[in-house]
Amino acid sequence: MGIFISVSVILIWALHLAYMLFGVRLAADNPWMYLHILIQGYLFTGLFITAHDAMHRNISSKKWVNTVIGYAASFLFAGMSYRRLRKNHGLHHKHSASKGDPDFYTRSQNYFRWLGIFMWRYVTLLQLVVMAVFFNLLLLLPGVSEGKALLYWALPAVLGTLQLFTVGIYWVHKLPHTEEMGPHKARTQRKNHLWAMLSCYFFGYHREHHNNPGIPWWELYRTKS
Repeated sequence: MGIFISVSVILIWALHLAYMLFGVRLAADNPWMYLHILIQGYLFTGLFITAHDAMHRNISSKKWVNTVIGYAASFLFAGMSYRRLRKNHGLHHKHSASKGDPDFYTRSQNYFRWLGIFMWRYVTLLQLVVMAVFFNLLLLLPGVSEGKALLYWALPAVLGTLQLFTVGIYWVHKLPHTEEMGPHKARTQRKNHLWAMLSCYFFGYHREHHNNPGIPWWELYRTKS
């Protein structure tokens, strides 16, 4: 089931991107264009969530399967290093919302400042080169303009990043830390499975995730009381 779901997320992302590039008219008066951009942003979020579950080895009992899918999903998301992500995510769980957490910013709780520091910590020169190469490869496809590459690929990647940061990092771990957040200093959304799925693939059930990191995202709702 884990392999099927993870591969499906990657394939749906790729197929929808192809459909946008070749089948969605790029025009300010086309309302479907905006809808597809939002959908693609959501699918970008799904890529990272897939890589995240690979980090926890929740996709398969075989380590190499998690590694392959993790590398593929993180690379397609934004040319990111799966190895580096896995190392930092391990520190996030070990030192959640504290000084040793690479995802947490202790000096300020300002959303934009924290976002800037978060991007600075994760974005690398190699990643920018990979994304630049991918962007130019898209332009080699027949009928794909710079506008399409920017609005149908680059913009959804940014939207997916903002969704992950807002729901999965900032809101769930920001101060003040209350007793109900537990030892991992993680908030959780109210029980609403539809909204939890739409907001970030059940990742808003964040206290439950930290308490049960071995449960994949598609089963995380079962832990919500």
